[in-house]
Amino acid sequence: MSEEQIRFLSQQEAMRIVAAIQEEEDIHNPDKRILTVYNHEDKELCWFDFDELLEAVGPVAKGEQKAAVEKYILNHIPDWAADI
Repeated sequence: MSEEQIRFLSQQEAMRIVAAIQEEEDIHNPDKRILTVYNHEDKELCWFDFDELLEAVGPVAKGEQKAAVEKYILNHIPDWAADI
């Protein structure tokens, strides 16, 4: 069984299809937060675990955290999201 490698859209392509990144409560675990990514038709494209995302982004100044998270997300939108 082979593992599929996830391919990501370019940041430019992601910026064209992403309309919003919304912080929400994980419905399966109320103590966890997720960031859900929506397109311009208000359809969910994908989501990111907030704690895992902050760990992946790494340490940044508090005032730069939002921009760093947005940049990370825009660079990690799976290519299949373009078909939604």
